Amino acid sequence: MVIITILFFAYLLCLPKQLFKDPTSTVITSSNRELLGAKIAKDGQWRFPHNDSIPEKFKTCIIQFEDEYFYKHPGFNPISIFKALRENLKSGGVKRGGSTLTQQVIRLSRKGQQRTYFEKLKEIILATRLELRDSKHEILTYYSSNAPFGGNVVGLDAASWRYFNRHANELSWAESATLAVLPNTPSLIYPGKNQKRLLNKRNRLLQKLLENTIIDSLTYKLSIAEGLPQKPYPLPQIAPHLLQKVAQTHIGKRVETTINKNLQERVNHVVKTHYNQLSQNEIYNTAVLVLDVKTRQVIAYVGNTPTDKAHQKDVDIIDKPRSTGSILKPFLYASMLDSGDLLPNTLVADVPTQFGSYNPENYDNTYDGAVPASRALSRSLNVPAVRMLQEFGLDRFYHYLKQLKLKDLKYNANHYGLSLALGGAESNLWDLCKSYAALSSTLNHFSESSSEYFSNEFCEPTFLAFKAIDFGTKTSDKTLFDAASIYLTYESLKDVNRPESDESWEFFDGSKQIAWKTGTSFGFRDAWAIGTTKDYVVGVWVGNADGEGRPGLVGVQTAAPILFDVFDLLPNSDWFAKPFDEMQEVSICKQSGHRASPNCNDTKEKYIQLSGLKTKPCPYHILIHVDKNENFQVNTSCENLDNIQHKSWFVLPPLMAYYYKTKNPFYKSLPKFRADCLGDNSVSIDFIYPKANNSIFLPKDFDGKTNDLILKIAHSKPESTVFWYVDETFVGSTKDIHELGIQPKPGKHLLTVVDEFGHEVKRWFDISN
Repeated sequence: MVIITILFFAYLLCLPKQLFKDPTSTVITSSNRELLGAKIAKDGQWRFPHNDSIPEKFKTCIIQFEDEYFYKHPGFNPISIFKALRENLKSGGVKRGGSTLTQQVIRLSRKGQQRTYFEKLKEIILATRLELRDSKHEILTYYSSNAPFGGNVVGLDAASWRYFNRHANELSWAESATLAVLPNTPSLIYPGKNQKRLLNKRNRLLQKLLENTIIDSLTYKLSIAEGLPQKPYPLPQIAPHLLQKVAQTHIGKRVETTINKNLQERVNHVVKTHYNQLSQNEIYNTAVLVLDVKTRQVIAYVGNTPTDKAHQKDVDIIDKPRSTGSILKPFLYASMLDSGDLLPNTLVADVPTQFGSYNPENYDNTYDGAVPASRALSRSLNVPAVRMLQEFGLDRFYHYLKQLKLKDLKYNANHYGLSLALGGAESNLWDLCKSYAALSSTLNHFSESSSEYFSNEFCEPTFLAFKAIDFGTKTSDKTLFDAASIYLTYESLKDVNRPESDESWEFFDGSKQIAWKTGTSFGFRDAWAIGTTKDYVVGVWVGNADGEGRPGLVGVQTAAPILFDVFDLLPNSDWFAKPFDEMQEVSICKQSGHRASPNCNDTKEKYIQLSGLKTKPCPYHILIHVDKNENFQVNTSCENLDNIQHKSWFVLPPLMAYYYKTKNPFYKSLPKFRADCLGDNSVSIDFIYPKANNSIFLPKDFDGKTNDLILKIAHSKPESTVFWYVDETFVGSTKDIHELGIQPKPGKHLLTVVDEFGHEVKRWFDISN
């Protein structure tokens, strides 16, 4: 009894819990479970992870070919074993196996074992134990997932792709029959060899299917007319860089991703088309990321171009840190709106500016004097952005950026300085797209949830289908930016419709409402374009993976065309709903963009963010007294009260006015006081050139003569006489047009300007050799 008990427990425990422990390929599929790519297993075999389903055609073929009584025997077939033993004894060798599919599963799991009668006995015992433990269907799945199919191909799934370039469910009867006979003699599949033997075996199986009325005569005739595979196909590599990323955490697994296969293939084509053009300018790398705003799922992932290894085609650039260029400017704009430091169209200064040794310049090296903040953003003007950052506060803006969870923002605010708004920091395409998607989703949720926010709005997107995004709980408190600030930022970005050049802007489709922004890093190393609609975010980076800059590597010229080509592949979206609960309608001065003061005659009603109610009224409109012709300012010291008009006048500070007039010909300078009046003597003077602490090199002309240094100032009363001094030495005077040419010696100099009323300004400059 004890022996029987021991044998019984030995029988129960004789079968390993996990039959197959071989390494498997990492396989990724689309959201519809279509194959996107696979990475070969560690042992060099194309062996897909275990599949619990088997196509009916292959199941029928393998049973008819290998084991007709599969559903009737207990794991072994005594009759088949007896026939095989008799035939082998007669021939003096192994002519027939007699193994059932269950026995073959056991033999595949015990690889390397010698083919002896004792080993056959072990297989029979283990096969009966397997039949008791697992269902017939499960045993068939073990076989189809682990049978050899020739070369380094293991399992039905890998074989169907390698030999027929499609999923096993899509195979014909002839193709299923071909694969069914292969595990019996896998060497027959080698291209160009044994084709006749393989064809005969396949056709005999098809004949058997006909005889057993599994297929009809027409299907049989069509099937035997089909050819055999001539060479292995490469496995699909539709999202190779996403496959790399998935393999880092899910190696050897079959992973269903959120990728839309059709969109992924079309985005691949867009990238390849642009790569063929950009590579002619030695620009070799591009990355594109497409997110679904509402689900925060990745629906297209292109980590690089189809370039070569010399240009780092295998590098996934989507998560690599690169200089941001101007792509962070919308966050500064939204921060200032959110904090109530700015209204959408408030005039901001666009004049030559220097902060210590930092001298920001606009892309086209021109200045507008004063420009609406929204226009400064849509045109991506650098000087207004830096001045806005300096006014807002570097630490305050840095705090907002840290809450966006930009992981490449590793240093403190002072490390980046004011260049933070122009590309002084690094970020990556993943984090930037994530941030834009969070802003868009904030607007969507606010409109859909009775003006509420979600606590976990700034969450990580996902490319894994099994991972659901948790947006947190509803709250009346904003997560970072209020909905109105985001909406007004997007309204400005929607107006980006041309580059800062004279070229035609053929990429912008006015029928699509897209909030988008470009960026270009210093040295033309990185070109960015990120756009969002209510439903999608598209991010594009263009450049060279090794950091080499190239002329023409500009966001609006290289990244933006790709952005719009990708948006053309996506459905049109309605524009974001206006978040009225976070806004209030107020009177705005048309000229200044500030809240209207009593002196503003030309106003309009506009919705602004609630935090904007604390901004100051228009400072640029003042009430002045002029004569009837509006040629001079007057007062009661020189004119009768009946002849004096009270006039609201738009007045900019001198330096802003100097540049503003060049772009706004209808700007009227403040009239001067009539000579016989005791007028207001308030005066303002500002330097145009040289800039503060500027180091200047004076070139020579063709005859070897050193060119003059042209000094320029802006004066609120240009008719005044101005006296110029260099190092306390008088060098000249000017009237009306305040420009003066001098030839100072190399070295550091102090420039002093004094007008006839005694008003004085000073500036240091340096002349280099």
